[in-house]
Parts: sequence; structure tokens; C-alpha cells
Amino acid sequence: MTLNQAKAELFRTLGHPVRIRVLELLQDGPKPVREILADLDIESSSLSQQLAVLRRAGLVTSSREGTAVVYTLGTPDVVNLLHSSRRILAAMEHVRAAG
Repeated sequence: MTLNQAKAELFRTLGHPVRIRVLELLQDGPKPVREILADLDIESSSLSQQLAVLRRAGLVTSSREGTAVVYTLGTPDVVNLLHSSRRILAAMEHVRAAG
């Protein structure tokens, strides 16, 4: 797989609002699934599917603490990516508003 193909796959993985929200929730540190679910308005089975996609991509990792499954970001660089996307969107909105 070329670097461009890998980047495209990463952006496809990020192409779902629930996945983005999960990553945003994990910016502040590890969270058990029940806390993530409490912050989202989706069924637990849907969250499970989205977490599996993020896990396969390496964007999150999971561990068991007692009976709870806890998720954390796979790399702190995800936080930088989320911040950069906000700045890009703000700049794009500024250009649209000026145009």
C-alpha cells in the first residue's frame, strides 16, 4: 500500500460522525464504554461497531479494567489531527464568508 493509499484509508476511517465524536471524547484520557455511550445518542451495538473500526485502524486501543472495557487513543497524534481539522474548517468558513 502506498502512503497516499494509506492516507486515503485513514480519512475513510474518519469519515463517520460517531467515530469523530468518540475520538474527541477520548482526547481527555481513557474512558470506559459506558461513559462513551452516555455521551452519544446511539445504540450500544452501533457504538461497538464504530469502536471496532477505530480499533482495527489503530486509532484507539482497548483494555479491560475489572468488568469494564476502557478505550484510549492509539496515538496522541490523533489530538493534533482533530485540532488541525477544526482550524482547516474555520479557515474554509472564513473564505466562504468573504467570498
